[in-house]
Amino acid sequence: MLACDFFTVETISLRRFYVLFFIELESRRVHLAGCTTNPTGAWVTQQARNLSFTGLFERTRFLIHDRDSKFSAAFDEVFRSEGIKVIHTPIRAPRANAYAERFVRTVRAECLDWLLTRTPPPRAGATHLHGALRRITTASARTADLRSCRPNQPTPPLDRPLARSGVATDSAASSMSTIEPQHESNRDFETPHAVSVSALASAGTAYASARTVAVVIATRSNSSLSPRP
Repeated sequence: MLACDFFTVETISLRRFYVLFFIELESRRVHLAGCTTNPTGAWVTQQARNLSFTGLFERTRFLIHDRDSKFSAAFDEVFRSEGIKVIHTPIRAPRANAYAERFVRTVRAECLDWLLTRTPPPRAGATHLHGALRRITTASARTADLRSCRPNQPTPPLDRPLARSGVATDSAASSMSTIEPQHESNRDFETPHAVSVSALASAGTAYASARTVAVVIATRSNSSLSPRP
């Protein structure tokens, strides 16, 4: 499945470039079609024809794009002639093309928001922008290749295995004892946590009693040593 969309780039001379890109939804691989200041329907259709020579259409069955007027009927016909079904998203529903919108956000956050695109001479701005976007698409392609090599990579195990209630793992059996279920009746005070709390409470009571006795003894000794009138 393939999706396409536009995003704009403002240069330091206040010129606006329109960037057309295609993204494969399965691998997240991005194909940069081109950028121009005047994206007419004929230009967009020509970019679709250029993309057909890359062999991308052979593994594509569906194309998703919005209802922008720049995607003309001739543009859709290029894909239909290759046996690809064109799907138009609903009006004012950017989430229907979420993968393309997410790529635009990534490009802006990681590249365009930190870049000042120059425009003198007229073609220099497009060349500068092309170079920056090519780096982004190259990094995206490398990430897609890594994902395709390891599509079902399991989550790495924890460094310290956790034992469930009543069952201990084999790796932790030597250092952990079986944990008793907490829902059994009349067993709450037998847990180590409860024992430690009761021990602390007893120690605190004994300390308070000893301190009280010491204060009483000190008071009596002071009163006996004080001179009588």
